[in-house]
Amino acid sequence: MHSANKFLSLMSPADLALFADHLHVVEMPHGQVLAEPHQLIEKLYFPHSGIVSYVVGMSDGNMIETGMVGRDGVMGALQALDEKVSPNRIMVQVPGNASVVDIEVMRKAIDGSPSLRVMLAKHEQFFVAQIQQSAGCNAGHSVEARMCRWLLRMYGLTGPELPLTQEFLGQMMGVRRTSVSLVAGKLQEAGLIAYRRGHVRIVNVEKLKEMACECYETVNTHYEKIFHTAPPKHEHEALLRAAPKILDARIKSVYG
Repeated sequence: MHSANKFLSLMSPADLALFADHLHVVEMPHGQVLAEPHQLIEKLYFPHSGIVSYVVGMSDGNMIETGMVGRDGVMGALQALDEKVSPNRIMVQVPGNASVVDIEVMRKAIDGSPSLRVMLAKHEQFFVAQIQQSAGCNAGHSVEARMCRWLLRMYGLTGPELPLTQEFLGQMMGVRRTSVSLVAGKLQEAGLIAYRRGHVRIVNVEKLKEMACECYETVNTHYEKIFHTAPPKHEHEALLRAAPKILDARIKSVYG
């Protein structure tokens, strides 16, 4: 059950055994706040599905995403290593399930295993690399390229069905809703996505990759170099490649 999270599956059996008996699975509803700024984190979350976002609040009330964690990682690794508080709000962006363990249990496990400490440190190395890449991407690439990269990242973590409004997407990317609407319309017209209010379906992954900036592949490369394995891919990707006509019929029946 817990192996649905790839980060857990990459751990050695000996390291996993140090805290496996304390893991339990919980639901993560949309909007759930897992940590507030400058507050202690009490639990580590290893998502099986869904997406956890690290967001920065602005004075106008908007929130901008600075990083995301899904079934490829863990929320709370840094705090387990150094006992520091969370600098940002951490919330559930896409609902799902996760394996959860108390942070004190993890700290005891870390104390008993240098290799477990190294594994969590590797995760934070990847997470920082992801944030740095996003900062460069936001400064240097078009809204269209950034949106394609963002959708691909979410697709890899959750699959083709994304419960997203254009307003929320704009907030997370730090761009105006009108810009999101224009780009989403263009992507839908080109057959890359299908959109209806509050819901996006990824239709053509390969075309999205062609339109995304290099940051999507760069982040994947970081994961491969740090963990010596490819990031998780969703099982729907093979279906999207192998049966486009079937998918087109399904999409038309839902979206018109």
